[in-house]
Amino acid sequence: MEDVTKQITEINGAFDILWILIAGVLVFLMQAGFTLVEAGFTRSKNTINIIMKNVMDLCIGSLGFWAIGYTLMYGDTIGSFIGSPSLFYNSEGEMHNLFFQTVFCATAATIISGAVAERTKFSTYLILSLVITVFIYPISGHWVWQGNGWLTNLGFVDFAGSTVVHSVGGWAALVAAYLVGPRIGKYTDGKSNAIPGHNMMYGALGVLILWFGWFGFNGGSELAISGDHVKNVSNVFITTNLAAAAGAIVAMFYTWFKYKKPDVSMTLNGALAGLVGITAGCAAVSNGGALAIGAICGLVVVLAISFIDVKLKIDDPVGAISVHGVCGALGTILVGIFAVDGGLLYGGGLTQLGIQVVGVFAIGTWAIATTFIVLFALKKTVGLRVSEKDETEGLDITEHAMNAYPDFRLNEK
Repeated sequence: MEDVTKQITEINGAFDILWILIAGVLVFLMQAGFTLVEAGFTRSKNTINIIMKNVMDLCIGSLGFWAIGYTLMYGDTIGSFIGSPSLFYNSEGEMHNLFFQTVFCATAATIISGAVAERTKFSTYLILSLVITVFIYPISGHWVWQGNGWLTNLGFVDFAGSTVVHSVGGWAALVAAYLVGPRIGKYTDGKSNAIPGHNMMYGALGVLILWFGWFGFNGGSELAISGDHVKNVSNVFITTNLAAAAGAIVAMFYTWFKYKKPDVSMTLNGALAGLVGITAGCAAVSNGGALAIGAICGLVVVLAISFIDVKLKIDDPVGAISVHGVCGALGTILVGIFAVDGGLLYGGGLTQLGIQVVGVFAIGTWAIATTFIVLFALKKTVGLRVSEKDETEGLDITEHAMNAYPDFRLNEK
């Protein structure tokens, strides 16, 4: 009997590791989704530049997070603030965890790419990507996911990273877009001018790939699939899917009502907003709660994109700040309302809601402050944006000496 029990335990352990690896591969594929979304939502003359930034986010994140970022995030805690650092993590039997967490790290970094698209120096962007993956993301991640971080001890809930991953990337994107400044022609006489993307098919395909990869993002965060874990993963799949669908539908109907036509870009961002919003509470809320979170985020993302563009006059070509920053924070806070265990609507009072607000504020402050320091220093030294001539001609030619569409070039200004 002991031998049978041992064999079952070993088989379950192997299944758990296999699931983490498969989920990690799904999250890895999300880099392709981000690349397509950003390329489709921007002009054709900057396509190669966007491809390069997304590929380098993955490469820099893979090397930097392995070199030191992973231990800053998951090493033995120092004052519940930062992990004990060591170089080139190589703990036997833990490589599946390193891979899974690496692709999460790359996701946080690549969120910034779309917000600063079409006018940012490639060399400067690479430096920022490195700092995000080896310092900014790992430290705030330690507060929540290492097990002894101060937000963990406080009771903060962020199951798969609405705040840990998405808001960190979103708030960094906000600072970056503000400091880089708007694209040429975006604002004239105080008015915001639309600069249409060149291929909405790319954008739609990218969103669907991201949606697909999100099942690994959220489901994989269970970190096991044996025994009762399989039920938990299944529940997470459903809450994730419901929130995405609700976000897309609400965004579509809102734009249909407001602009008299259903807007495809806002509908796509509504789906992403629902996905980002549910990521924190996908294992903590009911199906109805997931539907509500997705619907709320689907509405808020449309309002936030308009507010940031028209009122704040911060140029975000793909809506990354609203999708990831605003809806990541909002989704995390809504856990305090909709969580079946401890949520306001389930008799838990304001305690969990208050904790969620503290966590969102703390991580947001950290991401904004550190990103500002890094980018301000870069602005004063190497510079943040390309010349007006280079921007007008397009970053594909000026930064990479190549044209994404050599036989066909859209008429772009």
